[in-house]
Amino acid sequence: MKEKITRRIISPNVSLLEAMKLMDEIKVKMLFVFDGQHFEGIFTIGDIQRAIIKNAPLSDSVSSIVDKKKKYASPGESRESVRTKMMALRAECMPVVDASGELIDVYFWDDFFKHSELQHRDKIDLPVVIMAGGKGTRLKPLTNVLPKPLVPVGDKTILEVIMDQFEAIGCHKFFMSVNYKADMMKYYLSQLEHKYDIDFFMEDKPLGTIGSVSLLKGRINTPFFVSNCDSINEQDYRDVYDYHINNHNDMTIVTMVKSFKIPYGVIETGEDGLMVDLKEKPEHTYMVNSGVYILNPGLIDEIPEGEFFHITHLMEKVKTRGGRVGCFPVSEESWHDMGEWPEYLKMIKVL
Repeated sequence: MKEKITRRIISPNVSLLEAMKLMDEIKVKMLFVFDGQHFEGIFTIGDIQRAIIKNAPLSDSVSSIVDKKKKYASPGESRESVRTKMMALRAECMPVVDASGELIDVYFWDDFFKHSELQHRDKIDLPVVIMAGGKGTRLKPLTNVLPKPLVPVGDKTILEVIMDQFEAIGCHKFFMSVNYKADMMKYYLSQLEHKYDIDFFMEDKPLGTIGSVSLLKGRINTPFFVSNCDSINEQDYRDVYDYHINNHNDMTIVTMVKSFKIPYGVIETGEDGLMVDLKEKPEHTYMVNSGVYILNPGLIDEIPEGEFFHITHLMEKVKTRGGRVGCFPVSEESWHDMGEWPEYLKMIKVL
């Protein structure tokens, strides 16, 4: 069996974290769960995300959440039937399993659809606010010459990569908060052939990570995205929007699942310095703020005008009044940050 198929096969005893890491390693979003030679089900990144949202520990096994009712193809099944299943599931691939539960083959999207027939999904046309006014001090001396949003990543600037990602899902209206080297940014964007509709608004003084959005009062009347200008998420933001709406959130934070492994044996002690427990090279997992959010329009009125105000202040304000702040997780390798030189150099290699 081809390696690209066998690498997708996991045991039901594998932990959710291990499954997520494997998806990152082989750059796929779907795995096949087999108990020995018997097919158990399809397992996707969406399954992991929903489990995290429900606060399931990442140490839980895949078997605890795998959907055994998910469809697969049978040997001899018609191409039209397989096409219909793949289109309905928006599946990147479809396992072919016989009556005994043995994996016979795997059909991939390209086997049935032309490149132009991408997994169809309704687009969303939401406003996007891009916070592009920072000085990018951690990327000096590069940002002594260029504003951080114009730092190149491949053959585009980081700003274009971010905007293209939103444009691909249907967003075309952008509000851009600018300050540092604003004229250079405006000129650069004016010379591009693009589909963006951009309104610039000037942050006359530093107002924190969300303070300048107070300048948009009365201009946005739908939920909207907010994005910083130094990171990229390989995530279809329509999933985030669906989660935001279905859970009636006031704000949704796109979070990154970050694991830290301590390279030593960790000892827990009790009274009199006696050892209670020993954990060899333990791994801890946290949800990290990725810098992308969805906000309901009413939150703009909760941002004080002309004051230094961080997005964390807004989160606390919403929670204090009993509002809902949701978190939508993405995997560690799906998030690329260029806030500092090591991360920037890594991003260039990946993208």
